[in-house]
Amino acid sequence: MLEALTGTGLAASAGLNAYIPLLTMGLLARYTDLIELPGGWQWLSGGWAIGILVVLLAVEMVADKVPVLDHANDVVQTVIRPTAGGLAFGAGSASETVTVSDPGSFFGSHQWVPVAAGVLIALCVHGVKAVSRPVVNASTAGLGAPVASTAEDLGSVLLSLLAILLPVLVLLGLLLMMLGGWWAIRRRRRRKRERQPLEGVGTERLFG
Repeated sequence: MLEALTGTGLAASAGLNAYIPLLTMGLLARYTDLIELPGGWQWLSGGWAIGILVVLLAVEMVADKVPVLDHANDVVQTVIRPTAGGLAFGAGSASETVTVSDPGSFFGSHQWVPVAAGVLIALCVHGVKAVSRPVVNASTAGLGAPVASTAEDLGSVLLSLLAILLPVLVLLGLLLMMLGGWWAIRRRRRRKRERQPLEGVGTERLFG
């Protein structure tokens, strides 16, 4: 199951930041022996691919730390992050890492399965991120956006490294992410309930 955990961790990482897991795999494959990409994914370790990913990552990191702009970025990333998650899962689950001796055997010949799984995982993580960010911005007057974004970037880096080096710990990372998403959703629902009575009072005073 290590192949599945590696792919899952990389896809979840892409849900937080589309480019970090792809860049992590590319850099580690190019400069270390920690991961060996399969033939169809060797392009990730190419100089052009790494350069483009670095530029895209820089743009993403800036846009995601500015209130209002971060929401627009999340809308655009609704397509990009799941796509990156599919690529990361497909490449990671078929790679030979320091913890996998039989790469790709988990999925057999069904090459589309890991890509589809990665898309779904990244989409779910992205959804939680997109829901929680307005809560952070509203409760901190926008000051929490760069803090939350930095924490998400660090989480994406950590999850990518764990997926490659210690895939068993990916489960712990996913559990922490689910708890954070559950808290954010509850907080958002509570704020909606608190606003509804105030809106009703305002309407009564206007027309009463």
